[in-house]
Amino acid sequence: MVAPNLKAETFSLMERRSSIENQMNVIIERLIRPGGAGLYDNLLDSEGFPRSDIDIMAIRADRKRLSEFRNDHSDITRKIDLNLQILHSRKVNQDAFSQTGMNSGVVSPLQHITADSMNLEQPLRMIPFLLIDEINDASPAAIDGLQIGDQIVKFGSVEVGDQILTRLSSVIQLNQGKPIAVVIMRQGVLMNITMTPRQWHGRGLMGCHFQTL
Repeated sequence: MVAPNLKAETFSLMERRSSIENQMNVIIERLIRPGGAGLYDNLLDSEGFPRSDIDIMAIRADRKRLSEFRNDHSDITRKIDLNLQILHSRKVNQDAFSQTGMNSGVVSPLQHITADSMNLEQPLRMIPFLLIDEINDASPAAIDGLQIGDQIVKFGSVEVGDQILTRLSSVIQLNQGKPIAVVIMRQGVLMNITMTPRQWHGRGLMGCHFQTL
């Protein structure tokens, strides 16, 4: 029963991660709205005094909570990745033992683990959800290897689901200057690249446009 329990734990972690992302999105939207202080903007004016146009205490509380959520999100994501690796390994071993049992007439001790209990299709589904339909020259997206027509299958922790653009924006904002693992589909072939959102001379942190699929 270890594999089914591990699978249930993985789904539970995914739900927790989704909940954290939703709470992060609320804070991010509050910080980046017009007239807000942004995620990293200075809270002091040009003379070094606290800005009078914003609620500094509330902003500091939001930024602190966002940092805590980000750490929790990273920890949960690492645990999910580890669980998926273990489950994949067990699935491979199950198939190998089953094949050995069929060839030798010996019943594999792993045959009591059903295919359904090891089915990871849902958390590991490789379904494109965004299409890159515009990339600016010399932008981070162009420099890091993205091309027009690429379809995004996974962007950091973001996979197919609800509120994709909001979740994507959160991941990009929270990982400014940090490499993000991205899975794309290019001409029907899955590829892994690393994308680092960062400031450049153009708008945004990536310099490309996404279209939902």
